[in-house]
Amino acid sequence: MDDSDYYPGVLDAVMEQVRSHIGEGRVADYIPELADVDPDEFGFSIATVDGGMYSTGDQARTRFSMQSITKVFTLALVMRGHAGSDVWKRVHREPSGNAFNSLHQLEFENGVPRNPMINPGALIVTDQLLSDTGDAVGELRKLLCEETGDPDLHTDNLVAESESRSGDRNRALAYLMASFGNIRNPVPEVLDHYFRQCSITVSCEELARAGLFLARRGRRADGSELLSVSDTRRILAVMLTCGTYDAAGEFAYRVGIPCKSGVGGGILAVVPGRCTVAAWGPGLDAKGNSVTAALALEAFTDVTGCSVF
Repeated sequence: MDDSDYYPGVLDAVMEQVRSHIGEGRVADYIPELADVDPDEFGFSIATVDGGMYSTGDQARTRFSMQSITKVFTLALVMRGHAGSDVWKRVHREPSGNAFNSLHQLEFENGVPRNPMINPGALIVTDQLLSDTGDAVGELRKLLCEETGDPDLHTDNLVAESESRSGDRNRALAYLMASFGNIRNPVPEVLDHYFRQCSITVSCEELARAGLFLARRGRRADGSELLSVSDTRRILAVMLTCGTYDAAGEFAYRVGIPCKSGVGGGILAVVPGRCTVAAWGPGLDAKGNSVTAALALEAFTDVTGCSVF
């Protein structure tokens, strides 16, 4: 069956499951600028490896704050370079079993974060990318603009400033790791890049398109190689086991494909060799994952059978 005949039916099934739940959950009000986002918004997009784009929900083209979804892209940028293997000496690849901004685990594990998909691990990756390139947020924005084909992607400065004002927990994480010698650049500089990268805005369609290199096994939109096949596989493995905070097991059970969520309400999911899926609903559950985006992805894999299991 042609994709243009197949995916519209999938989108209808997703909306049927999600419609009555739109607005559920609680927005990330601990970041003041995100507290004002309308919880009744929803978007869902599928981008296929052969160039198709299929969307539903009134806000599939509305931009939202990427937040922790950027962790996937900064990790890819670090792994493409000479330091790709070195970063694993500074951050592990295991689920944390704790909140994404937990401090106590770092103290007992000598300042080495459990994985790069939680805040302390992402700070290590940002620190490494800053050492590699001199401009971590600039490199991330460049990658996103090139993969989406949209040069207008940018940091929402109001969100970045809001994150900085309310970012004491991230400062504590960074300074604790620095005390163990696991932050190499000045902490304020690392935090500035981290806050600004998390505050980049995308729509569901743009996010799905940006993540396609993961479905293409490391190949970029222009056909060049960003990552090797093996490194792409490794990133997908970390997304599956660690990408949805302390709910990765639940997502593996319910959704069954690699995902990365963000407290802006977005989730990026990957079906290797086939497509990427981006869902957005601002209302979060207790773990920090979007309620409606999770339901939409569960419906997607139920209908398509695209689980990796």
